[in-house]
Amino acid sequence: VQLQAYGGGLVQAGGSLRLSCAASDRTFSYNPMSWFRQVPGKEREFVAGVSGSGRNIKYADSVKGRFTISRGNPAITMALQMNSLKPEDTAEYFCAMAIVSGGYNGVPPRRPDEYDYWGQGTLVTVSS
Repeated sequence: VQLQAYGGGLVQAGGSLRLSCAASDRTFSYNPMSWFRQVPGKEREFVAGVSGSGRNIKYADSVKGRFTISRGNPAITMALQMNSLKPEDTAEYFCAMAIVSGGYNGVPPRRPDEYDYWGQGTLVTVSS
């Protein structure tokens, strides 16, 4: 399956952006999907994840209350609404899909090495 991410850009601090990710194969729609981000010289970090059903959602502490992740219908799409953006949110953002047990309610893992498919990155730059 291929993942296509889009929606990054340049925004001022306090602004909003919406990232989207689409999977190429509907048969994978029950798997959890997540967003990660990475800045040069640092490890890729978990941002938010959502189960295929949309009911199991996880967030990194750094984005709780500001970011909202959701699955589309059909669940081959995923979005990340980012509000109240801060300069420290600047990074390349990646969407990913994990093949896990649990069906539509499979919990999204937090470690990058637990993911099987990755999209290309989309750059988010937040200016101060």
